[in-house]
Amino acid sequence: MTTAVFPGTFDPVTWGHVDIATRARAVFSHVIVAVAHNSTKTPLLDLETRVALARRAVGPIDGVEVVPVDGLLVDFCKQAGATVIVKGLRGGTDYDYERPMALMNRSLTGIETVFITGDNALSHVASSLVRDVARHGGPIGRYVPDGVVEAVDEALRP
Repeated sequence: MTTAVFPGTFDPVTWGHVDIATRARAVFSHVIVAVAHNSTKTPLLDLETRVALARRAVGPIDGVEVVPVDGLLVDFCKQAGATVIVKGLRGGTDYDYERPMALMNRSLTGIETVFITGDNALSHVASSLVRDVARHGGPIGRYVPDGVVEAVDEALRP
């Protein structure tokens, strides 16, 4: 059984994230969606909400689980028995951002990172853009799974 970890802040989870988790599960027997507490970011949604929304989004996928993660990703991977980190790529900019982290993770523990290219129909969807559209009153429903619109609206309420 090969366990892979698909990490991110998922602030909020999008259909792009669900696509990557689904396709990762087609390759690996067990996928852990690791919802990160990142002290360098100020998320719109709190960790508990992000975990709950991710669970709701990928819950129907057999062999995929969602857990909150704090600390070094490679430490979590070792603890979880994961041998692979999965990252989704929308384009070259994502690769340029992810490659140094993949190299660092491999140099720390030997864990490999596998990149899965995102669906072209979702290549423009990023959590940061979804948040920005929502902050300006735009519709985000087509980009996010059930429950996310309501959670984002609530988080943006003054």
